[in-house]
Amino acid sequence: MRSQTVGALLVGGCLALVVFVAVHADEEHALGPYRFLTTISIPGNLAGGFDISWADAETGRYYLADRGTTSIDVINTRRNTFLSAIPLHAAGNGVVAIHPSRDDDEDKDDHGGELWVGDANSFVEVIDLKTQTIVADISTLGKARADELAYDPRDQMILIANDRDPIPFVSFISTKTRTVIGTLSYPQVVFGTPAVGHGLEQSVWNARTRRFYLAVPATVTHQHGEIDEINPLTRMVTRVFPTTCNPAGLVLVPKQRLVTSCGDILSVATGAVLRTVAGLGGDEIWFNQGDDRVYFGGGLDRISVPVLDTETNRLVTTLTVGLLLPPPPANSHTTHSVAADSENNRIFVPVTHEGVKVYTDAKREDDDD
Repeated sequence: MRSQTVGALLVGGCLALVVFVAVHADEEHALGPYRFLTTISIPGNLAGGFDISWADAETGRYYLADRGTTSIDVINTRRNTFLSAIPLHAAGNGVVAIHPSRDDDEDKDDHGGELWVGDANSFVEVIDLKTQTIVADISTLGKARADELAYDPRDQMILIANDRDPIPFVSFISTKTRTVIGTLSYPQVVFGTPAVGHGLEQSVWNARTRRFYLAVPATVTHQHGEIDEINPLTRMVTRVFPTTCNPAGLVLVPKQRLVTSCGDILSVATGAVLRTVAGLGGDEIWFNQGDDRVYFGGGLDRISVPVLDTETNRLVTTLTVGLLLPPPPANSHTTHSVAADSENNRIFVPVTHEGVKVYTDAKREDDDD
């Protein structure tokens, strides 16, 4: 009788432990209610429009391509304050911050490094972040804008797309010499009667495969879009992953998976679409390493930010960031850009006619405080 009792206790204890572990795991990955922190006022109130943004958790800075003031807006992500507007030669599109010369013993709070910006005149403007001045103008030799870009720190190379040229293309630029070392043309993205440019969208660098991945919304072969894997050294496409939903935004998440703005989740190893999540959307999307979640810059209604949990591959909440007004839409709130500081898990969402809104998971913010 005693052995049966002990056995029952052991079984019961194990079950309790399993339940505890499961509940604890759920709590780790469950989202608490997001909390709106503040709206950071921007000169011009973003009424003239904006494009891509970038959060640099290493230096606690957020950068936004502000088309209305032809500048890069700079925000302190630790204090949620506007710092300055860095003038550009032409309206900015894609933005990425890099630290090409940083040593391990260098002060990480010196706000150094460079900002690389694709502009409306087909140039890449390089900004020294210490002096906040443009130190290089690199022509991609295109006829239209230089748009979104990604950085390969191993080979010290930028990939940037000219998505609106008669024949769209991507350029490979050395961050050491600040020169274009090659291009890759995409004639297959222009088709139809009349022919229209279907564009090239967000790209991302994968350190494990040592490849770029580029979101291509549509091609002659894959009219529902594809993700192209690109070797930065040969400047050739090495694999093509067909998609189901015409992707624009693209991020790399844990377990070597790619997430698109339209909801396709793909395996890097096989190129297969593992799952398509409904209810997403947007242009730029951002993977936040601080909470393992993907934030979508502008949902299907353009006034919301869907949030995807990469552990469960589920849409867990949607942040409403503005008001969609009836025509005329002169004062409507829209967004298509988002970035997050992984150190404090604050989410920065630019909204027209308002400024940059800041959100966080209430529980995490309280823990930080």
